[in-house]
Amino acid sequence: MTHPAPAEPGPARTALLNVRVFDGRRLTEPRTVVIDGGTVSRDTRTAGARTVDGTGMTLLPGLIDAHVHLHGPDTLARLAAHGVTTALDMATWPPQLLADLRRVPGLTDIRSAGTPAVGAGGPHSHIPGMAQDAVVRSPQQAGEFVAAQVSAGADYIKIVVEAPGEGGPDEQTIDALVAAARTHGRKTVAHTATAGACTMALDAGVDFLTHVPFDRPLLPADITRAARQGRVWIPTLTMMEGTAAARGVPHAYRTARTNLAALHQAGVPILAGTDANTQPGVPFQVRHGESIHHELALLVDAGLTPAEALRAATALPARSFGLDDRGAVSPGLRADLLLVDGDPLADIRATRAVRRIWCAGAEQTPAAV
Repeated sequence: MTHPAPAEPGPARTALLNVRVFDGRRLTEPRTVVIDGGTVSRDTRTAGARTVDGTGMTLLPGLIDAHVHLHGPDTLARLAAHGVTTALDMATWPPQLLADLRRVPGLTDIRSAGTPAVGAGGPHSHIPGMAQDAVVRSPQQAGEFVAAQVSAGADYIKIVVEAPGEGGPDEQTIDALVAAARTHGRKTVAHTATAGACTMALDAGVDFLTHVPFDRPLLPADITRAARQGRVWIPTLTMMEGTAAARGVPHAYRTARTNLAALHQAGVPILAGTDANTQPGVPFQVRHGESIHHELALLVDAGLTPAEALRAATALPARSFGLDDRGAVSPGLRADLLLVDGDPLADIRATRAVRRIWCAGAEQTPAAV
């Protein structure tokens, strides 16, 4: 398989001068950051390094999109060109396609669920090209399904949870999938586009819930236990907004926004994810890469501060998914970096003004905006 070529990486050492660095809370005073190979160097001496003047710019950790769907190497190139240096894929099959997209030098690094678990009668089972082995009909099949995904390299297990009566896996099957995932040391991510599905997912003890429902308000008890139990939410506001518009029910997005605000106020950790995809048969196709910047703006509009929104796309997903080598601009970590004009803490839209991008030290050419 031929992969698109990243921009030339240049010298082994690159010194970024006079940049203000987002440290997870605020911007530092102007300083020097040195990229040495694929990591941020502890040595900030600039002798022999290529230099980049970052006066007036902000250096961010590379962005992490916590909900994407991969469709080929061009997907990675689009993500990287918009500063998404890590992508958490929520369903890609067959296994060989996924294997071909892992660890492509100079492009976005990925983790993936592989094939998702879906119910026999739910809408996901009717998506064109859905993997035949995705359908899990009983608790007895759950262990076999999870073992097959782990064997194929899945980093976590995705379960498509539908509201009761809507054709998704039943409660006993969801429970069995979660238990099997734990046996294999894998976390679980539940698709929860309705409030009823959220209740089922929380009952089963999933680790992550993705999508924030727009059919009705979440139950206060569900919000309380999500916060108490340390569940993590990936709301995909971009997808919910687009789906509501496509269905001609824009008021539904306001429900999703209100639900997210309630989760945030309760202290539920929020991750930035877009549901970027080019999959036929889904309600709305979200553009890879550029959509993460819109997602950040929607998170701020829903009540997160700009700093919280940036953490939702950097340190928090890195920590939540066990990616300890990224998510911050810190010596020894991967040089996944994004240099933007302006101050995104003053205006989150500044993340769109991308000037330079590095994926593990390999410089990318930013997409034209």
